[in-house]
Amino acid sequence: MSQVVTSSNKYFTLWSLVKKSLRGDEYDYTQGSIRHAIILLAIPMILELSLESVFALVDMFFVGKLGENAIATVGLTESVAAIVYSIAIGLSTAATAMVARRTGEKNEDDASHAGAQTIVLSLMASILITISGIAFAPKILQIMGAKADVVRDGAIFTRILLGGNVVIILLFLINGIFRGAGNAAIAMRSLWLASICNIIFCPLFIYGIGPFHGLGLKGAAIATTIGRGIGVSYQVYHLIKGTSNVRIKAKHFKFEWTMMKMLIKIAWPATFQFLIASGSWIVLAALVAKTGGTSASAGYQVALRNVVFFILPAWGLSNAAATLVGQNLGAKQPERAEQSVLMTAKYNAFFMSAVMLMFMFFASPIIGVFTNDPDVHHTGTLALRIIACGYTFYGIGMVMAQALNGAGDTKTATLINFFGFWIFQIPLAFVLAKWMNMGAVGSFISIPVAESFMAITAYIFFKKGKWKTVVV
Repeated sequence: MSQVVTSSNKYFTLWSLVKKSLRGDEYDYTQGSIRHAIILLAIPMILELSLESVFALVDMFFVGKLGENAIATVGLTESVAAIVYSIAIGLSTAATAMVARRTGEKNEDDASHAGAQTIVLSLMASILITISGIAFAPKILQIMGAKADVVRDGAIFTRILLGGNVVIILLFLINGIFRGAGNAAIAMRSLWLASICNIIFCPLFIYGIGPFHGLGLKGAAIATTIGRGIGVSYQVYHLIKGTSNVRIKAKHFKFEWTMMKMLIKIAWPATFQFLIASGSWIVLAALVAKTGGTSASAGYQVALRNVVFFILPAWGLSNAAATLVGQNLGAKQPERAEQSVLMTAKYNAFFMSAVMLMFMFFASPIIGVFTNDPDVHHTGTLALRIIACGYTFYGIGMVMAQALNGAGDTKTATLINFFGFWIFQIPLAFVLAKWMNMGAVGSFISIPVAESFMAITAYIFFKKGKWKTVVV
């Protein structure tokens, strides 16, 4: 009887934690149960990241009905926008590290000041991108290899999307501020709102309604920009209102060069982390296409979409680790910070191991949902099974990297990415694919091998503990 009661209490506690996390109730992450802290942060962070992927899917779904030129424009623009996303992620990482540290110190005014300074820095960066995007949109598409008719039809889309990059950067950045403050629920809701608006606006602006004519590709860019803008407005409202530990006032925007230098010091390596990783995936995709042909390339892309989809929850847990590290270091509790990371890594490893087993046993039916072509299905199934072999290590490695980022030690995480992807993975892929005549399979094998290497390396650096001494 007592076991039944105990089990019931556990389920009740878990359900109460879920509700608390979605409401965004205040919680001191430097005290009490570490397990509860991870759950409270991870749930909204997982949902936040899942919603971010909706933007690209919605745009491609509606734009796909406008023809191949429109599809090509969106694809090429998103490739260029990776630079914008990289800057946004870098600034967001710096914001999370700084705000989390000040929040852990129980210094809400300095946390608000740090948040405001990252906004100032982001606005400075977005101005340069806006000018370049508006002035050189056609040239950018030409450089990306677009044909003349794609440039003619799609320049307006690129011009609007890059010209309005400020809402992309702010959406990432301000969510980083809220995550650092420990209020991941507001970050989650802002992306929910932005995604819902995008879903509603896209068909209205692209195709029109009633007497209003659709704007086609131009409408897609406007809808996405407005949707993100509404999400940013929601964020700004809560920043000013002071719903979380951060309440930004006019005085906090006064330019402070010392803090700005610290933010840049944290942000630029984090920006390169994303560029290094995304660049290596582009090289691998090209190698697969060259050594395996069209069917291998298609199968690889189908497998990757499934890989990325199931990695999103793991990223949510990783972001929770970054917040816990920052706040506990601020509270002068480095041992609690380390325990938080190790426990998060354990949970992530369990989750990713379960996904690995699912992919190993059910890769064929999963790939079958996306393609009926036998060659594409065969390669996709093979790719999914091989890539999944390293899933346990992926889970651990992501947590370790985000823990270093949360401590402000972004340089170490960036160096691990650089050596892991460009010095180890890419050369290994070429050796296996070309020199050992393994073709696309060689490229697939290089992924879990390199990711496992990076996870072990990140764990070693984490255990050395240098991150505990980083001043932010």
